[in-house]
Amino acid sequence: MTAIIDVKARQVLNSRGEPTVEVDVELEDGSYGRAIVPSGASKGRYEAAEIRDSDASAYLGKGVTAVVNTVNTEIFDCICGMDATEQVAIDMAMISLDGTHDKSRLGANAILGVSLAVAKAAAHSLGLPLFCYLGGPNAKVMPVPMINLINGGAHANNAIDFQEFMIVPTGSSSFSDALRMGAEIFYALKEDLVFTGRSISVGEEGGFTIDLSSAEEALDLILNAVKRAGYIPETDVCLALDCAASRLYKDEHYIYLGEGVRRNSEEQVEYLCKLTERYPIASIEDGMSEDDLPGWELLTQKLGKTVQLVGDDLFVTSMSRFKSAFANGIANSILVKPNQVGSLTETLDVVQLAHRSSYTAILSHRSGDTEDVTVADLAVATNCGLIKVGSVARSERTAKYNQLLRIEEMLGSAAVYVGDFFLKR
Repeated sequence: MTAIIDVKARQVLNSRGEPTVEVDVELEDGSYGRAIVPSGASKGRYEAAEIRDSDASAYLGKGVTAVVNTVNTEIFDCICGMDATEQVAIDMAMISLDGTHDKSRLGANAILGVSLAVAKAAAHSLGLPLFCYLGGPNAKVMPVPMINLINGGAHANNAIDFQEFMIVPTGSSSFSDALRMGAEIFYALKEDLVFTGRSISVGEEGGFTIDLSSAEEALDLILNAVKRAGYIPETDVCLALDCAASRLYKDEHYIYLGEGVRRNSEEQVEYLCKLTERYPIASIEDGMSEDDLPGWELLTQKLGKTVQLVGDDLFVTSMSRFKSAFANGIANSILVKPNQVGSLTETLDVVQLAHRSSYTAILSHRSGDTEDVTVADLAVATNCGLIKVGSVARSERTAKYNQLLRIEEMLGSAAVYVGDFFLKR
């Protein structure tokens, strides 16, 4: 009864107004699953391939009609009749059909859309929430939200060099409590911006896109909002950065165009160390470039025992890249984006490997996201304890938070929330 009888893809739009792939999978018993694939703006060079049409006459060459056709023909022929509960077999069949190391023949956006839709159809057939189907009876840890307050870099049209400035409600007692704290701090920051005559427009991930002269100015604004909202920095709320340093790295230097500063690897590490001394920063993502491995080693030596050092472009949710970095003692946390690797099975494998290696894992959205809330279910299914889905503004971001509120309600007294578990103390 859980045999796949139909696979149907279509072109829809993501939060940037760009085309992406939506996939429906139908089973013999009438159950179905639907998934939409997100897309990133700040992409790691080693991510699995996202295929687009390159037809300038439609959507400026960003269409995905070829990928839609691939799903409706080749992939349908490959998996039709397979049992939807055999997730690994289905994902491996598609990966084998693609036959490339980076999914560049079929496209990671084709394979992932089908992979996620299959899992949702199987969960529907069994009458289970997706998080429970994927994680089993022990899926109960509600993730700590890393809430974006100020956008810069590739996610905003301003002069801020770092990409994201976030708050992490480590002192809260539940996920819903953490979300409330984050929203109240967001309101406080908005009021401060209005009072000082600054813009309150938001970027692609919902954070404010104000023009500031430095990272320090952004952090000072956030700390002030934390206090105005009635919370104590470090005790109730910690700060987190996404430096997106690969975007800054040119000719073995980090070029801060907004600040007019040029730093070599040692100076970049020194700068990040000074920020952690001055501010209650608990997590730094992509503090060094994906191609600056000596810099990553130095940063890990300096801050690895006191700060969560997250690899995004460094790892791109890849088992092989993670294993290589782990062998060299680089970073202590991995950002997990399903579309970077291109299938559900590989996503779950990477999270498990990270946990076995004593790294934290953070389930993450993309800047070009959609109403699909799969990443919220994945965060609980894997008990990863951390999630990064943007600010408390823009509905494609709040959709994930709202799904987590529903899951927390479903779990009831079984829900576990340990807000400060990832802190290096």
